[in-house]
Amino acid sequence: MKLFQNQKLDLGSSPIGPLLFQMSMPSIAAMLMMAIYNLVDVYWLARVGSKEIAALTISFPVQIVIGSVGVGAGIGAGSFAARMFGARRNDLAFRTAGQGILLSVFFGALVIACGLLFPSPLLRFFGATEEIMEVALAYIGIFVLAAPFQIFLIISSNLFRAEGNPNLSMYVIVFAALVGAVLDPFLILGWGPFPALGIRGAALALIIGQVGTGFVALAILLSQHSKYRIRLRDILPDPAVISAISQVGFPAFIMNITLSIVFTVYNHVLGGFGPLALATMGLLFRVSGIVVWVLFGIGHGVMPLVGYSFGAGLYRRLDGIVRLAVRVSSLIAGVSVVILELFAPFILRLFTDDALLIETALPALRIYSTALLPIAPVIIWISMFNGLGKGFTSMVLLVTRDSLLLVPFLFLLPMLLGLSGVWLAHPVSNLLTFLIVRYWADRELKSLAATGTLFNV
Repeated sequence: MKLFQNQKLDLGSSPIGPLLFQMSMPSIAAMLMMAIYNLVDVYWLARVGSKEIAALTISFPVQIVIGSVGVGAGIGAGSFAARMFGARRNDLAFRTAGQGILLSVFFGALVIACGLLFPSPLLRFFGATEEIMEVALAYIGIFVLAAPFQIFLIISSNLFRAEGNPNLSMYVIVFAALVGAVLDPFLILGWGPFPALGIRGAALALIIGQVGTGFVALAILLSQHSKYRIRLRDILPDPAVISAISQVGFPAFIMNITLSIVFTVYNHVLGGFGPLALATMGLLFRVSGIVVWVLFGIGHGVMPLVGYSFGAGLYRRLDGIVRLAVRVSSLIAGVSVVILELFAPFILRLFTDDALLIETALPALRIYSTALLPIAPVIIWISMFNGLGKGFTSMVLLVTRDSLLLVPFLFLLPMLLGLSGVWLAHPVSNLLTFLIVRYWADRELKSLAATGTLFNV
């Protein structure tokens, strides 16, 4: 069982560079595996038809809603647990983990009920047309069953990072994605003795991976290989701890729900350009998503380091962590954009041989990928605010981007530039967001380094 033993990283005194690497790399590996799994889904479903890719794109906001619950509860729990470990209040950290289990069950059951009782209205709201409704219904009717396990996997990953054991976070996410990726061709195309289930096979592969891994993550969290010591009373509802989780978690949830709304707007706008435009969005999100997940992996490593440093009063160390992470993420984004610009045709042909789809997606990828440059440092700064327990600040900054910048551009630019305007809305809004968030983050870091006090938002 050495695989699951706690690394016992010293979050308060280890050199910042190696520590950031150790905290981020497992999360980057896990996020990359999830991005690859998303690409594998598209790769095999493209062999079935473009409607299946379009249906996957339409269903994505529903997945975001499920993920939003997990991210909200997970970031809130991880941030609070890290601060409690830093303040030597381990009992409250243990209680936080117990509340994470409770929230997974409660919200997972709620998502299943909504998904099974109201699938058609949900899909219509998220932009499904009659042309792809039947295929989308086949997908959503299966994958929502994994909601409690998907939520718990995200929560447990944040809890493992908060205790200074990022490898555990990596193992659970990678294993879930790996199982789904391996099962995809067997269940989608009917390899070997398996029937060809098409998009239903993709959904079934997803829930098998997440349900199995969810039980493994729970076993680890409750075992001696975890720093947490969860008792039965820790799982019973604790309003005080849930309130502390929600201070960061609820704003994170709102941020992700806003992302779901943005994708819904994308779906409705792109629906007017036909199924090829919707399928293109599915390709864009998953190709550029490889880089985005790497950036979020760095952010996931930053958050517990910031939380621990803040809880321990190590303000200048906190400043150094954030500034190093911004430089690293910006470098990764720059190199990635160059690669995507130069090799866009080759990359797209890896996933589809549909000439019309490639013709639509090629200029779209080259425009859309430039959004990575301004968003890279923004992800780090948002993670910093979450680590400080300032979820409301994070929410205001990102909701400003989505609701006040991106959505208006999604309606305005297509009127002026056609389909190209849809792809251009993302980089334009991200550039403006960068300017806003940079000002706010610099103000916060200068205050921390100089006086150890915080501005309140």
